Amino acid sequence: MEKSLQRLELNKILAQVGAYATLDRTREDLLSLRPAKTLFEAKRSLDYTEEALRLLFFLGAGRVEYFPPLGDVLERAQKGATLTCSELTQTAMLLRSARVCYRSVHSLSDGNVEGMKEMTFRLIYNERLEGEIGEKIVGENELSDHASDRLYTIRREIRLLNERIRARLSEYLSGDERKYLQDSIITVRGDRFVLPVKAEYKRSIKGFIHDRSATGATVFIEPEQVLEMNNELRTLMLDEKQEVERILSELSRSVGQMRDALETDALVLSIVDGYYARAEYAYRLKCVKPILNDKGQIEIIKGRHPLLDQKTAVPVSLELGEKYSFLLLSGANTGGKTVTLKMCGLFCLMSACGLFVPAAEGTRLAVFDSVYCDVGDSQSIEENLSTFSSHVQNVKEITESAGKNSLVLIDELGGGTDPEEGQALARAVISHFIQKGVRGIVTTHYSALKEYAYAQKGIENASMEFDVNTLRPLYRMKAGAAGSSNALAICARLGLSEEIIKRARENLSEGAKAYERTVCAAEESRISAEEARKKALELENEWRTRVSALEREEEAFKREREKFLLSSKAEARRIVHDRTAQAEELLEQIEEIFKKETLSEADLISARTLKNKLERSAYGEEEEEKIRAIPVDKNTLKAGDKVFVRSMNTEGEVLSVKKDKNVAEVRCGALQVRSKISDLYCVAPPKRVGKQKSAPKDTVQVVRNLAPRPLPAVECNVIGKTVAEALSEVEAFLDGAIVSNLQDVRIVHGMGTGKLRSAIHALLKKHARVQEFRLGRYGEGESGVTVVTLK
Repeated sequence: MEKSLQRLELNKILAQVGAYATLDRTREDLLSLRPAKTLFEAKRSLDYTEEALRLLFFLGAGRVEYFPPLGDVLERAQKGATLTCSELTQTAMLLRSARVCYRSVHSLSDGNVEGMKEMTFRLIYNERLEGEIGEKIVGENELSDHASDRLYTIRREIRLLNERIRARLSEYLSGDERKYLQDSIITVRGDRFVLPVKAEYKRSIKGFIHDRSATGATVFIEPEQVLEMNNELRTLMLDEKQEVERILSELSRSVGQMRDALETDALVLSIVDGYYARAEYAYRLKCVKPILNDKGQIEIIKGRHPLLDQKTAVPVSLELGEKYSFLLLSGANTGGKTVTLKMCGLFCLMSACGLFVPAAEGTRLAVFDSVYCDVGDSQSIEENLSTFSSHVQNVKEITESAGKNSLVLIDELGGGTDPEEGQALARAVISHFIQKGVRGIVTTHYSALKEYAYAQKGIENASMEFDVNTLRPLYRMKAGAAGSSNALAICARLGLSEEIIKRARENLSEGAKAYERTVCAAEESRISAEEARKKALELENEWRTRVSALEREEEAFKREREKFLLSSKAEARRIVHDRTAQAEELLEQIEEIFKKETLSEADLISARTLKNKLERSAYGEEEEEKIRAIPVDKNTLKAGDKVFVRSMNTEGEVLSVKKDKNVAEVRCGALQVRSKISDLYCVAPPKRVGKQKSAPKDTVQVVRNLAPRPLPAVECNVIGKTVAEALSEVEAFLDGAIVSNLQDVRIVHGMGTGKLRSAIHALLKKHARVQEFRLGRYGEGESGVTVVTLK
């Protein structure tokens, strides 16, 4: 099994994943990671990776913060050892990492990261101890002056005493004793301040000799005047060291008490960091979460081998384990057979390690107890094994170990020996695996083995596609058809002598030639069919897009037409209302005339005139405004002109003109239409024309004849909508009601919290055409309905 993992290069994948890890321990753990054996473990690991991906790239959670490996630091602290400033700082980094990780995960309310929340719930941190270490330790070997009050006092006294000693020694540098000094400097020997004195004058300065130079020309003397101060300084330095030891000891004791918690933190953070690394790997390579099963079923959709350049790798799809348990993969050399075989095994191993795979959504993979692989030349000089012997040794181990829940991947089964015997061996091995229920993929160039796959149940032929025109592999797999090796064609492409290739073709048996021709013809036919199918799908998608666009245009036209009809109906009602009012006014005038006791001739003439006017108004014979239009001139028509479109019976604005085609683009309300120029008329200003006057011959009289339409709805239901959505719909509803000359309408908003009702009432108060409104009465919906009266 370990050899198979190496051959499938799982270690390289884990190394790539480890490069995204923060912690050193995580990288080591990932390199030693082995695939899960059960479906439950593999699924749980993939779920953690999915949650980590969501945390990092969708919810904005932070990565695990770095802390160095602690080694035996925690163990020594628990046993009472005093840790160094550096070791305590490393411990504080662990505490901080645990705190930041815990809060970044548990501060989120997303219910899709419960697994990571449960995992990080085990993290324990001590913010007080973390803060103390950070405040008291300011360097790898230095404590802050404020680590304790006593340390601050001691260090302040040391500084003051240093200044006093230096001031006293400075008198030697500027006084009469200066002539005895080798250099005008103050130096230190054994933590005591001394003066460099010439050896011949060592008795001229009273004091204690601490050292002398290598040449003997200089002695370092501590003057007796500073001897006592140096003793006091030495005492203070010992007190400082003791206080520092005390502070470090207290911090170390606190760390030792948390040993178990901190070791758990380090473990949990390493696990979390590992899933974050898996998540970033999946994000960078555009991987997907595979659907796992324990039935040995594999369906890879557009998979790309993760070690290839993802920009240039050709996606490969394959199925295995459902309709057939074995796949016999054939085709041209360098066509991608081995890469496809290794990709299948590697994907299964990656998913069992909690890794997403670079493939398309819907990819299904199986969790196997073991994956066996025999790929490449494994000859061994040390073990005296030839290529074939090594190959047989591997096949022997696989046949003995592989079981029902195993995946077997063998490259060139039966290769390296006599083809007749090799293909016979390959058939026997494959039959053995099929009888045991093993799943697997085998690559081959044996024609007899391809024929066997056509006849044998449980195994399916598959081929790597090859372009016979360019003599280049296409790196695409096709199930159900055997592939031709195209060895001679590839040799020609690689530059082998044409004479040699010609002789090679002559040496082929008639059966081999016929088989190759049949396979090549079948491959060409299949590729042609695929191309035709692809073009058909493209045409189908194109026409579906066009039909959808036409349906949207039709829907827009219907809405515009409905709006136009409502407007026309409102105008008709207005005209009827005006005529009725005019008629009532004329009748009142006639009644006023006949109320007189005596009627004069003038009164009768006035009454008759009013009567005639009333009759003309009733039959629509009085003067009225009529729309007149003149056909447009193609030569002067331009964008921006207002025109009347006769076919649509509406006005519009010209957007563009194509004089050579006699068409123009016109916008009519929300619609944009293409119309013939002959169907367009220039709208002239309305003129007052009498009944007796006929329209000029060069004008066209346009009369709109509107069919009756059903009345619009008198109720608007906005229950379940947001305030913004509801207000927009209510405004549109009121506009339609006003255009339709409605007086009373109802708005159904429900009771709820009252927020929607309040917003609608605020809108109604500001609306210029709303006369009054009230809540519904008993039987009308009560407080869930508002009744509006329009002006």
